[in-house]
Amino acid sequence: MSGSGYTVIGTASSRAMRVLWMLEELGLPYQHVPAAPRSEGVVSFNPAGKVPVLIEDGTPITDSTAIIQYLADKTGRMTYPAGTLDRARQDSLTQFLLDEFDAALWMAARHSFILPEELREKAVKNSLKWEFANSQKTLARRMGDGPFLMGATMTVPDIILTHCGVWAHAARFPVAEPRLAEYLERMQARPAFQRAMAAGGGDG
Repeated sequence: MSGSGYTVIGTASSRAMRVLWMLEELGLPYQHVPAAPRSEGVVSFNPAGKVPVLIEDGTPITDSTAIIQYLADKTGRMTYPAGTLDRARQDSLTQFLLDEFDAALWMAARHSFILPEELREKAVKNSLKWEFANSQKTLARRMGDGPFLMGATMTVPDIILTHCGVWAHAARFPVAEPRLAEYLERMQARPAFQRAMAAGGGDG
């Protein structure tokens, strides 16, 4: 898998969708291997069995946020330069989204179908939905006037938030903030997002 371009391992219904979308936005060539988590094709590159994995020159990179930030840094696009105040604000948004949105959705997924059945606590989803609703209110106050989270420039947090919005819809976590709902609809209409969905077989 060390040919030209990149290889993305993971189904588009996983966080691999973030990597596929980033590559489409950047116009970079890639191959997609829609392997399921913990499958043999994944564990050989990531012992934890988690997706996505990005292969570049035979070297695996794991964790969707690490991958898309690496691609942004490497190309100098969809990110602000390290060491700038704008980058600090960007990273702050990234961490907020991971802590408040991604974490709640992941915890809900764990108690829905990932953990052994005897360890699942379905009632926990009520508290997670409550936290998710409160996080939306906080985010609405942090969103700028531009079409993207950071203003006029699309950055890494936009990829994460939009994917979390898709995930929330699938998990039946309501998006109650009108501003956020409008933002998610606009972002999902982007041609690169649609191409990534098509590249992943539409299962994202």
